[in-house]
Amino acid sequence: MRIGTFVLAAQFPGQGPGEALHRAVRSAEAAEESGLDSVWLAEHHFVPYGVCPSATTLAALLLGRTRRIRVGTAVSVLPNHHPVALGEQAALLHLTSGGRFSLGVGRGGPWVDLEVFGGGLDAYENGFPEALELLLDWLREPRVAGRGERFGFREVAVVPRADELLDGAAEAAGTSGPEVIVACTSPKSVRLAAGRALPMLLGMHCGDEEKAEMVTLWRTAAREAGHPPEVVEGAAHVSAGVAQIADGPGDATETLVKTMPGWLRQGLDAHVTVDARHRVMRDPVAYTELLCALHPVGPPKLAADRLAATAERTGITRFALLVEGSGDLAATEDNVRRLGADVLPLLT
Repeated sequence: MRIGTFVLAAQFPGQGPGEALHRAVRSAEAAEESGLDSVWLAEHHFVPYGVCPSATTLAALLLGRTRRIRVGTAVSVLPNHHPVALGEQAALLHLTSGGRFSLGVGRGGPWVDLEVFGGGLDAYENGFPEALELLLDWLREPRVAGRGERFGFREVAVVPRADELLDGAAEAAGTSGPEVIVACTSPKSVRLAAGRALPMLLGMHCGDEEKAEMVTLWRTAAREAGHPPEVVEGAAHVSAGVAQIADGPGDATETLVKTMPGWLRQGLDAHVTVDARHRVMRDPVAYTELLCALHPVGPPKLAADRLAATAERTGITRFALLVEGSGDLAATEDNVRRLGADVLPLLT
């Protein structure tokens, strides 16, 4: 079982972005100190739901401040980035960290980001497969040309090469290039990831049954694409969730129900669609209660049992857990430490 944290740099009501980012950095440092496996960083633009606009930049900072823990993006929104620029950043972080960087990418949403960064709605609706293919080429090939509908350019050398880790570091990392993982929310995205044998990041709004169905679909599609059994069965998918540890049976849920709805209401209401399409927002209180029911929220034994049950039902053994739901720095650090000290030993 590999337990990591999921960091949004959430700006709670009454807080400034600097406070949210400081809490994000400290929670990541606490994750390494507590023996957790990884830190996953979200990217958002123009909303207080999360105030980290560049997951790769924050990853660079955290890789420099840590020595052991894996740091990944969850996710870098591919329609907002040129795949070559993102590939260059991923290679740089992979090489300079000794292989501790994972690049998570996703399609994002139909937000005004697409207008600001110039991708346009088509990049969101149709352009993700082409962008992903170009990104993978950049991370795997010595020379790359852009030959798609959106990205066209002459062949150029890939510098630095992502597979040029020093021999010892490459062996320790278990890979010749950075891990690439794809956020999947639909059968179409599952099949896209499976066709390239890329592991999935599955969202925290999904229950075990839905995640198990997506893993089954991924395995079927991967086999149909011709990937060998060891690749299909060994894919290291990641399940996103929420974690809040407390001694009393209802204390952790009470903490999150008091704090998270205000953040969700403020953060999600700030999203603006690029084309004025209607969107239905979740009820913040009901959504918080759903997350508390699905994920490791409660005493250590309950938390460990829920993680073990998810692993048994889905086959997923990597977790990215939101730990900042209290909105408080000291409480977040304590929550991370309890994950390491009180929950992790119950899973080994």
